[in-house]
This record gives sequence, C-alpha cells and structure tokens, in this order.
Amino acid sequence: MSVEDHFRQAYKEGSPPWDIGKPDFNLVRTVTTTPIVPCKALEIGCGTGDNAIWLAQQGFQVVGIDASEIAIQKANEKAADANAPCTFVVLDFLKSQAEGAPFGFAFDRGCFHVFDSDEDRTKFAEQVHRHLGDDGLWLSLIGNADEKRDSPGPPQRTARQIANAVEPDFEILSLVVSHFEVNLPYQPRAWVCLMRKRAGPVSTAHRER
Repeated sequence: MSVEDHFRQAYKEGSPPWDIGKPDFNLVRTVTTTPIVPCKALEIGCGTGDNAIWLAQQGFQVVGIDASEIAIQKANEKAADANAPCTFVVLDFLKSQAEGAPFGFAFDRGCFHVFDSDEDRTKFAEQVHRHLGDDGLWLSLIGNADEKRDSPGPPQRTARQIANAVEPDFEILSLVVSHFEVNLPYQPRAWVCLMRKRAGPVSTAHRER
C-alpha cells in the first residue's frame, strides 16, 4: 500500500489517531514564540484542517493539501463553521505542485517521516523547497527514533536521517524533542524541526548518505 493509500484508508475507516480535533501545540508554540509573521502558508497533509484553520485565524493565508478526499471534505466543513478563510485541495504532494506558491511558511505534522527511504525523504524536502519563497520557513513534526517503544506509533527517524534529507536545501534552525498529541494511550516522542530555505535552486549534489 502506498503512503497516499494508507492515509486515504485511515480516514475511510474513521478518525485516525492523529486527528485530535484541535491545532497541534507544537505548531502553536513555534508560531507564537519564534515568532513567525503571518504570511502565505502551506500545510502538507492537512487532514481535517484544525492546524490550517488555526493559522488562518492568526492572519495567515493558508492552503491545505491532503491525499484524502474525505479529510479535505471534513476540513472544508470545519473551515466554514469557523468562518476561517482557508483553501483545501486534494493533492499528491510528491507528484504535483500546490497552487499559490511561493509560500512563506510550510508545515507538516507527520508527513516527512512516513517515507522509509533516504531518497523519498530527500524528494519530499526538495518539494518543500520548491514551494517556499526566499528565506521561507518549514516546520516539520517527526517521529523520534530515540524513543524505545513496544506499542504502535508513528514512524521514527534519527537526527542524522533528518539532516541528510534536508541538507543542503535547508538550514536547520532548531531541532528539539517534544511529543505528538494523539488519540492513543501514550503520547509518542517527536522531533520539532524548524528550518529555513537556503538560497538557490534545489540541489542534490554532495548529500551525505
């Protein structure tokens, strides 16, 4: 099953564990304390829209994309109820470009980490790079491989895997340990990675493997 099909199936079967019905506290904390000035923003893997709606309420012009038609339908309903001016689009991010680029801020909560290979994680980072304007910021929430667990949870990546995928296209501004808020008996450990786009075109030269 492809990554896209996995997410589609999860929403078709009901509310997946990551659909918590409110904005992620890591996003809220990063945006408000950095701070990140309201701008055009792209949420990759927006799910049912809670994070995008919160960003719109802070003054961001938000485009949310997701591979699941069901998730996007729910996101549109939530945005209408909240009177939040968001645009939601069904899109396969690795294969298609989102309209509205360049963006000043990109956010993904558990999308980067679903790719098992260095190559696919690198492709994901390059796509984010293409969508951002000069000095654009990318915030990614990533499963943390430092956690030893016996229960199911999000994919886990090491700090080295993260750096290998995003360099040299992004400068890592901060990489801190936190956790995911999820509908599970425990809260899995996460990396909160804030990055800035480096100048110049996407380049895969001289990457460490």
